[in-house]
Amino acid sequence: MGKLQALLVVLLSVGSVGVANAHDGAGISGGLISGFLHPLLGWDHVAAMVAVGLWGAFLGKPSLWVLPVVFPMIMALGGAYGVLGLPLPAVEAGIAVSAIVLGAMVAFATRAPLWVAAVIVASFAVFHGYAHGLELPNSVSPITYSVGFVVATGLLHLVGIGFGLLVRWPAGKVAIRAGGGIIALAGVGFLTGMV
Repeated sequence: MGKLQALLVVLLSVGSVGVANAHDGAGISGGLISGFLHPLLGWDHVAAMVAVGLWGAFLGKPSLWVLPVVFPMIMALGGAYGVLGLPLPAVEAGIAVSAIVLGAMVAFATRAPLWVAAVIVASFAVFHGYAHGLELPNSVSPITYSVGFVVATGLLHLVGIGFGLLVRWPAGKVAIRAGGGIIALAGVGFLTGMV
């Protein structure tokens, strides 16, 4: 199976799986494993974090590594905000909109300057971090929980980068842009509650 066919199979598989809401607070009370699973069990997180990697790969160097580094750094700040229990309105909407915007950036092949792309990614990282941070006070081991969700976030970015490297070929560009469109549509579903 070629890379393009593999990408399409993965995208169709992801699109056909039901949504798991990782922000209901139920069952997330452990350490490393719970932290690692938190981003992986929330398709809204998966979509946005893969989109960060896709967009970085689409933009090329230095965005290829800057965006996936900016996201977890700012996500950690959002997490600290959540740990403190400070209010942040519309967290779930912010996470859903992150999938819409980041997916649209890929779908429309938006070539933003690095600083603009970094600001967009950082803005959404706050919401994702805050959602993780809300779980930390209830965690048995906040440090290992944090390590878990940062590692999972990095892996999701790498998945996006891996798919994004298909941009080198004309058919790959089409597949990546289609993937961005699917992510944006999933974000609309997350926002409206249809997914």
